[in-house]
Amino acid sequence: MRHVIVTDPPRADLDHVTKLAGYGVATVHEALGRTGYLGPGLRPVHLGSRVGGTAVTVLCWPGDNLMIHAAVEQCRPGDLLVVTTTSPCGDGAFGELLATALQVRGVRGLVTSTGVRDVADLHAMGFPVWSAAVSAQGTVKATAGSVNVPITIGGQLIRAGDAVLADDDGVMVVPRQAVTQALDAAQARVDKEAAAREAFRDGELGLDRYGLRAKLAELGVEYVSAAENDTRTGGR
Repeated sequence: MRHVIVTDPPRADLDHVTKLAGYGVATVHEALGRTGYLGPGLRPVHLGSRVGGTAVTVLCWPGDNLMIHAAVEQCRPGDLLVVTTTSPCGDGAFGELLATALQVRGVRGLVTSTGVRDVADLHAMGFPVWSAAVSAQGTVKATAGSVNVPITIGGQLIRAGDAVLADDDGVMVVPRQAVTQALDAAQARVDKEAAAREAFRDGELGLDRYGLRAKLAELGVEYVSAAENDTRTGGR
C-alpha cells in the first residue's frame, strides 16, 4: 500500500459550506435525495453543536494515531478533520491534546469512525466531536497511513476538500462540486417545509397535503369501525 500526505487539495468555498451547515444535516440530506449520510454509527460526544467544514481526510492503522498528528500540519481555518482506519477500531485515538493543536489552527471539529477520549475536556474547550465510540484505550504512533486521500465512512466516499456537515442529527458529506447545488436545494426544502408547517398549524393533515390517502388505498389499507374490526378479529 502506498502511503502519502497530499498537500493543499482544492477545497469547497468556505462561506458556502458555512451557510449550508446552517440548514442542518437532516434538511440538506433530504434536499439532496437522502444521500451523503455517514450512518447512525457516528454520534456527537456532546449535544448542541452544528458545524460545517472542508474535509481533511485521514486514514490510520487500527490502534495507531500517527497520521492524525501528521494531518494537523495540513489543516487550515474552516477545516473539519475526518478520520477512519483500515479496519474497524474503537480505540481512543483522539483527545484533548490533539484537539488543542487543531483548535489553534482554526479547525471546526472532528468526525471519526474510531473512538475518542477526554470528553469532558473536549466539551469544556468547545471542540465538537462526532465519533463511533468513547474509549480510554490508548493508541501508538508507529504505523504509516495517509492524509487527504479518499476515504469511506458509512458507505459514503469522502474526498479532501468536500463539505462535511455535522449536528445533533448526525454527519453527512456533500461533494465539493455540489455545494452550490446543495444550497439551492436546501433553501427550496426549507420553503416547502415552511408552507407545510403553516398548513399543519391551520389543521390540514399530512394525509391530505401529501396525497397519502390514495397511497393507503393502493396498498390495500382499509378504514373499519372498531365494532367491525372486533367481528373480523374475534375481539383480539
